[in-house]
Amino acid sequence: MTAQPENFPAPPAQAAAQLLAQLRADRRADSWVPAFEQDWARALDDARHSFSLAPVHDVIRTWRARLAAAPAVDAFLAGGCDDSDGIDLDQVLGTRP
Repeated sequence: MTAQPENFPAPPAQAAAQLLAQLRADRRADSWVPAFEQDWARALDDARHSFSLAPVHDVIRTWRARLAAAPAVDAFLAGGCDDSDGIDLDQVLGTRP
């Protein structure tokens, strides 16, 4: 018997480590890894001051969305489409608490 159900989400630190491994394997690793690390450090600091894990969960959710959207963005750009009217990721994800 385990202490938590099988479908229970991974702890934030474990989820961040898995996400960081995926980011390092991506072709955008040179820019994405430092950006993720900066976002993660800021979220940890915010969590320490607020006693809430919401900031770290927000970072994980945002970066997972970026990774999930990357193939569609690549296909869009490879199709020769005009990307000058881009949209901010916050508009796609909506407002976060």
